Amino acid sequence: MNDMRLLERSVDQSEIKISARDVQVWYGEKHAIKDVNVDLLDKTVTAFIGPSGCGKSTFLRCLNRMNDTIDISRVEGKITLDGEDIYDKRVDPVQLRARVGMVFQKPNPFPKSIYDNVAYGPRIHGLARNRAELDEIVEKSLRGAALWNEVKDRLNDPGTGLSGGQQQRLCIARAVATQPEVLLMDEPCSALDPIATSQVEELIDQLRAQFSVVIVTHSMQQAARVSQKTAFFHLGNLVEYGNTDDIFTNPRDPRTESYISGRIG
Repeated sequence: MNDMRLLERSVDQSEIKISARDVQVWYGEKHAIKDVNVDLLDKTVTAFIGPSGCGKSTFLRCLNRMNDTIDISRVEGKITLDGEDIYDKRVDPVQLRARVGMVFQKPNPFPKSIYDNVAYGPRIHGLARNRAELDEIVEKSLRGAALWNEVKDRLNDPGTGLSGGQQQRLCIARAVATQPEVLLMDEPCSALDPIATSQVEELIDQLRAQFSVVIVTHSMQQAARVSQKTAFFHLGNLVEYGNTDDIFTNPRDPRTESYISGRIG
């Protein structure tokens, strides 16, 4: 822990997008997350890795208060976005989730047209003053998700009619349409075939020019390919956090080395 704090202090404070201090999460009596301290950087892809049930998705859901939707959950500690405490009672979780978008493990397009899937967020957040501005946002978001050329002639077709990989890119377009500052991705490729996975990974690399991206993945190969920072979770603890190359080639904690080498997992 001391090494981690020293590492964090060496980071320029202006680079920090999200900061977590002493974060703990309970689901009823289960202590799911224990004293997590980490700084997540702007315009950087951070991968959360670790065995199933280790707490990485639970911690991810803390970053946009998705755990608020679970009655038995309790979050303690402090998480800030650009220095603002996101758990302050004055913070509207709906507005927060516009700033911190999320893409889930299984593609979940709304039962609406492709256009309306992307337009949904900008409409409810008042981001477009007229139809022309909304059209522009939809096109820009679909282009940003590398989907525009595939769907531009069928925007009124249902989003659920797309292939799995296209549906996931549609969900990414929907998430980026609200102009978020952070994009959370909870195993976004686990339900996709290798070609669709490659497309989403290329997209993640492009998106980090605009956002902080945090991705939960069970694939260490994927973490190595797409991220610049990696955090290893084990039994609810953040064991190690640092540059992805260092985590995979020279881990400081023997638990990290055991996971990466396949001895635990």
